[in-house]
Amino acid sequence: MSKHDSTRRSFLVRAALGAGAAAGSGLVPDIYAQTVGQPKQEGAEQPHANAVQHGAFFNYDQAATIAAFTERLMPGAPGKPGASDAGVVNYIDLALSGAYADLQDFYRSGLAQLDVYCRKTYNTPFVQLDASRQDAVIAAMEQGKAAEFSWPSAAEFFSVIRTHTMEGMFADPIYGGNRDFAGWRLVGFPGAQGNFTSGDLQNKQGFTRSAVMGLQAQAKSLQRE
Repeated sequence: MSKHDSTRRSFLVRAALGAGAAAGSGLVPDIYAQTVGQPKQEGAEQPHANAVQHGAFFNYDQAATIAAFTERLMPGAPGKPGASDAGVVNYIDLALSGAYADLQDFYRSGLAQLDVYCRKTYNTPFVQLDASRQDAVIAAMEQGKAAEFSWPSAAEFFSVIRTHTMEGMFADPIYGGNRDFAGWRLVGFPGAQGNFTSGDLQNKQGFTRSAVMGLQAQAKSLQRE
């Protein structure tokens, strides 16, 4: 993992620790108040019956773009899970079909504008760029320097995807991310426990007992039986 990747990972981990790794799905940025309620964009892509669907909301191309984007925000490394390992794209996909349904047009428009920007700048879509060019695109968006964005702005779209990446990494696995407690293990959070013994409460060392089995793990166990 490059120094750039390590720095980005460290930033998101510190941010997650500051917000509380067990905060569930409540990491909603102020930017939502500015974007929710915007008029639907004329010509915005709408999912349809013959589209290649991914999960609940994204079609295949949208899912591939978000998967690549979030992996650059939270890159994996040997022994350190990244966004792909934690199923972040699955979390975002489910959220946009449920709790964050009011952001569907925001994502459709943002992804369409991202595609236009990448094709005009590099003559290829985001998912086909190498890691360094993907990082350059993300940096331009974060700094508000990426052309071709109107609504949402490049910085707004970046901010929301970064927030959703953190949620998908560190929220309770019941919401579809944090697969196999990957994010919790990364930051040393023990997850839900049935009870803590008096020894647990008095112990000054890091708590190492595994989190209780979540719904994802239960489903996998049932499938194997």
